[in-house]
This record gives sequence, structure tokens and C-alpha cells, in this order.
Amino acid sequence: MPAISHLYTMNWETLYSPQRTGVADNKKRAYDPVRNSFQRDYDRIIFSSAFRRLQNKTQVFPLPGSVFVHNRLTHSLEVASVGRSLGKAVGERIASANGEEKLFREFYRYELPSVIASACLAHDIGNPPFGHSGEDAIRTFFAGLTGEVKDKITSSLTPHQLKDFEQFEGNSNALRVLTHNYNEPDPGGYKLTYTTLASIVKYPCSSFAGFDKNSGLIATKKSGFFDSEKDTFLQLAETLHIPRTHKEELVFARHPFVYLTEAADDICYRVIDLEDAHRLHITSIEKFMELFLPFFKADGDEYGTRAYIERKTAAINDPNQKVQYVRALWIGLMTEKLAAAFIENEEPLLSGTLQQDLLKCLPAGDIALIDEINKYSVKHIYNYRSVVEIEIAGYNIIGGLLDNFVNAVLNPGQSRSAKLVQLVAAQFPLQLKKETVYSDIQSIVDFIAGMTDLYAIDLYRKITGITIPEIK
Repeated sequence: MPAISHLYTMNWETLYSPQRTGVADNKKRAYDPVRNSFQRDYDRIIFSSAFRRLQNKTQVFPLPGSVFVHNRLTHSLEVASVGRSLGKAVGERIASANGEEKLFREFYRYELPSVIASACLAHDIGNPPFGHSGEDAIRTFFAGLTGEVKDKITSSLTPHQLKDFEQFEGNSNALRVLTHNYNEPDPGGYKLTYTTLASIVKYPCSSFAGFDKNSGLIATKKSGFFDSEKDTFLQLAETLHIPRTHKEELVFARHPFVYLTEAADDICYRVIDLEDAHRLHITSIEKFMELFLPFFKADGDEYGTRAYIERKTAAINDPNQKVQYVRALWIGLMTEKLAAAFIENEEPLLSGTLQQDLLKCLPAGDIALIDEINKYSVKHIYNYRSVVEIEIAGYNIIGGLLDNFVNAVLNPGQSRSAKLVQLVAAQFPLQLKKETVYSDIQSIVDFIAGMTDLYAIDLYRKITGITIPEIK
């Protein structure tokens, strides 16, 4: 990858805009006396069908179960709650420290919380069924193509387009879900503000430039937009004055608000996954306390100290309530710490040079404790038998669906292909021409990635003959 070009410093004044996708810059915006532009973003996301489908998408543990654990929807709602608090804490400090301009202060004091909450609400909206194994299954299918199928795809796609499938990424797909008009004539998708969209793009680079572990850039750890959404992101970056870090490659600096969205997610899943593990008797309450109590001040016995928490939890009878109490205090503590870390790193945030998440900006002692949570979670939660089983099932089901539907798109003249194409929802248009292979395969991936876990299982069983559908 080429050397990093000189970055100009971003400004708090230009990092937000009410401009929406699919709406002309000069179009008069509808006045809403109740909601600001960013609250409207939140409402558009929470009432969307794509958001509702997160209710039946795996977070970590398989769904459904006799014990209620988090799914993608409940996780996203909780992340949005934490994100709103982070936005409020940071916005107050930015508003107080920067100028007297009324609109500027109003945005950071009152509207930034809605931006971060909206971004958090949508941060997983592009994830396929079966958690992260769903993403891996899509990548594995396209990277492993051979023979005639591979020849047809590679001869019809540009290298950048091919990477969109071989390096499929839920973050990139989130931007597509929110901005693509699919089979509708009106452009812009959900017509969210550029500000909210920029706060979601954790890895602001193309699929072709992404997944580069040697670059040293947080932006290229994965990817943030497909070739089909390139122009949308370029317009977003231009409007919000987000600089490009490489002249020859589609790699940009992270928008500072992304760090808050990411922090809210980081806070939630580290404690919530362990809370779920406790409910499922995978981990003990003693281990939970061992991992989280050391974050709290050891001296004194006032509110928020370790002694105070131990005294309070000793008086609670239900073990699940004990865990919930500590979880709530820990989220509050980490929200304060990460809001402070954001402000402390204002200069590298605005210069686009902060190459680590906010958790890694904490004091060394806190980072060591986070590492212990990570190690325990990987060993005892993310590799728990039922979690591994659902990941394997995801590989087989998504791989099987892709095999059937991609072959149908590439061979539309076959009678079986015509039948399969009829099963694709009308919102995902298929033109079935050699010159539309990229958009047709994207429609298939859109169709499969948007499925719930149960729908994917059901459809896979039916088209493979495992179950015979009833006549309805």
C-alpha cells in the first residue's frame, strides 16, 4: 500500500450535517417541531424491517433457547443506550470548550447523543445470519470458487467488485442496507443523515484496500463500503470533510464519532456475553465477580468502590440480580472512562492518526483487565460447544444457499434455476444478463444476508429436500 499522505486536521464544526442520502443539497428540508434530524434517523432505523429481523439473528449463543439470552436486536438496543450516554458526556465537553456559536453548541450538547444512539442502533444491521460465522461463510464460498462458476464470475467482475464478495464484511453491508434503494425508484435508502452514516463506518476503506493487517491503519483492519456504495461514501466524506489517507487507494481517516459507536459496542458485548454465559451456567458468579470487580476503586467504602459493591451484592438473593447490579455499575464506570479517553485524545482524533480503539487508550491496568476478559471469553464462551455448533451450521447453510442461488443466476436457462429465482424476494432485482452479474450476485447476497437464522434454516431445508414444504 502507498505511503500515508499528509492529513489535514478535521474540525468539530464540519463533522456534522443534516444532509441526507438521496436528497438534493438545495432541497428544503421538512420542518419537524418535535424531532431533530438525528432523532429522525433513530426512528427510521428502529421502525425498519431490517432492524426488526435482528430479533432472530444470533449474537453469540444459539436462538431460541429455554433461557433468554441476547440476540442482535436486544444487543443493538443496549449498545444504543450506552452510545447515547457517551455522546452526551463527550458532547457536553466539546460544547463547553469550543466557541460560542449557537448551532454548534446545540448540536454537541443536544444532538450528538442521538447521532451516536442511531449509529449504535444500526451498527449490526448488515450482519448476515449466524453471527460472525455468517460473514466467514460468505467469504469462504466466493474465495473457494472453482471451475466454470469461478470463470464466469471473474470474467464479469472488476477486481474491486470481486473483493466485495471474497472479503464480504458486515460493516460494509450495513452502509449498503441503509443507503441502497434496492428495487425502489427513490434513491437514498433510509435517507439517513451523513453524520449518522459516518458514525457507523468503522473501517473507512474499500474491500480492495481493506483486510490489510500490515498497513498499521485501523481503517484497513476490515472494510467499510462496497464498490457499489463508493460514490455514496465519497459524497459523505466530501460533505463532512473527512480526509483521504492514501492518494491512490480508497482509504480515509476515521470520523471521530466512530470511536464512540465502537466504544459503546465494546463496553456492552464484553460484559453482556458473560452475563448470558452466567445465565446459561457456563460461567460462575464467582468468576464473573473476579473479572469485573477489579475495575472498581479498592480504597474506601463509598458508592462505586469495591467494598460498597460487595456489600450491596451480598444483600441480593438472586445470583442473576447480583450479576445485573455489577453489570450496570461497570457499564457506568466504563462510559465515564471512555468518554474521558475520547477527550484526552482530541488531537489524534481530529488529525485522523489515532490507530487504536478507545479501550486501548485506557490506563495500562484497565487494559490488562480487559485482556483477561477477552482471554476468558474466547476460551470459555466463543468456543463453547453450542456456539461452535451454530457456527458450523451457519457455514453449511449459508454456503448451501449461495451455491444454489449463485449458480441459478449464472445459469438462468436451466429449469431448476428458473424455479430458484422465483424464491428471491422482489425487493432484490435480478436482470440475469452477463453485464449485470455483479448486481445480480449482490442481490443474492443481499437476500441471504438479510435472512433471519430461522428463515435461512427453513429455506435451506426446503430447497435441499430435507423437509418438504406444505401447500398453503
